[in-house]
Amino acid sequence: GPCTECSCSFGKEPDKDPSHTKKKENGDQLCVPKIFFGTRTHKQITQISRELKRTAYSCAPMTILSSRDYTCIHPVVSNSSNRNEMCVELLEGKHGKSCSYYHGAHKLSEHHALQPVQAWDIEDLVSLGRKLRACPYFAARELMVGADIVFCPYNYLLDPQIRDSMDINLKDQVVILDEAHNIEDCARECVSYGVTESQLRAAREELDFMVSNNIRQQHHEPLRAVCCSLM
Repeated sequence: GPCTECSCSFGKEPDKDPSHTKKKENGDQLCVPKIFFGTRTHKQITQISRELKRTAYSCAPMTILSSRDYTCIHPVVSNSSNRNEMCVELLEGKHGKSCSYYHGAHKLSEHHALQPVQAWDIEDLVSLGRKLRACPYFAARELMVGADIVFCPYNYLLDPQIRDSMDINLKDQVVILDEAHNIEDCARECVSYGVTESQLRAAREELDFMVSNNIRQQHHEPLRAVCCSLM
């Protein structure tokens, strides 16, 4: 029978939640937020995805964002010490070569094994990528568009440069940080930079040259003063 506490007892249409029915001023429908789950290490992501498989939410659309160190399968780039730079050079075709794995990323992101059936981890993604000769790194980024849960290391959420490069927008999203007592150290690392004395000396010499030749003196003199004070 009708409830006594709500509008249906009076034969009226119950008020619908405006957050689900109204449109924004620009005409876009309000979207269900994504869950960004940040962890300290890549290894912990594997553990969490294993636990996700055991829950009722195992079939939720998901993806795992990780560095090229873990997901690059290009035979040359993956064995290089500067994978990021080599990958960018291949994508830009600087040396007249391109990456066939990158161009096959859609085959991996659309594969049935990664669709909402069961949770997977980085090893599953890389293994399937090798089989399909498709890039796991960019496939994982493509999967983020339709994912409900996005797993990634802390710095992907804290570092603004990484967020920008990975097209991560945290506005109106849900952010979960596992072992959050490590956040202070990670945040400090995101805005810190290490420099050697020899690098400072080289920078000072270049700035000396700029200042002595009256090249944008007003900009280079303060920088030279910083180098000298640090040394």
